[in-house]
Amino acid sequence: MDTERLHQQFAFLREIDREKEITRQTWLADGSRKENDAEHAWHMAVMALLLAEYANEKVDVLHTMSMLLIHDLVEIDAGDTFCYDTEGQKTQAAREQAAADRLFALLPEDQGKQLRALWEEFESADTPEARFARTLDRIQPTMLNAAAGGKGWTEHGTSLAQVLQRNACTAQGSQALWEYSRENFVRPFVEAGILKKE
Repeated sequence: MDTERLHQQFAFLREIDREKEITRQTWLADGSRKENDAEHAWHMAVMALLLAEYANEKVDVLHTMSMLLIHDLVEIDAGDTFCYDTEGQKTQAAREQAAADRLFALLPEDQGKQLRALWEEFESADTPEARFARTLDRIQPTMLNAAAGGKGWTEHGTSLAQVLQRNACTAQGSQALWEYSRENFVRPFVEAGILKKE
């Protein structure tokens, strides 16, 4: 047994426990509190397992789940940048790159490179798995916003235009899931006047 390797792996595992401390802007389905990054990642991994049949292209489900489980680890250092925070988005890439440099370096070199590659693949959206993962990353908060009665959209005064802009690429991973999301999670809140047309 390589004790040093195991020390590094457990050091990383302890460090990523901090993902549970990163609060997102998305409310849980029951509206009782906001979810954290770890809950978000777990939820999307299960979504990938169940919804892969709707991907535009055939995807490797385990690869997609792996990407989803690690895609927001960088927020341990960089923080969660709210999707409509235009000022925060200006520095987001640099903050997340620095976080990736530190976090993935905690692992043994081979595993650090493997997880870094998964994170970079998600960010670039150049593979069927990454495109599908990014689709789920857009649909999951939309689903929860709808389940919570539009609480997050109301809280931030979100408009239909903002939701559509945020989801401009969602169909690239799954046309079927985007159409379902638009009709079942977005349209009712437009009709109810919660998502304002500008």
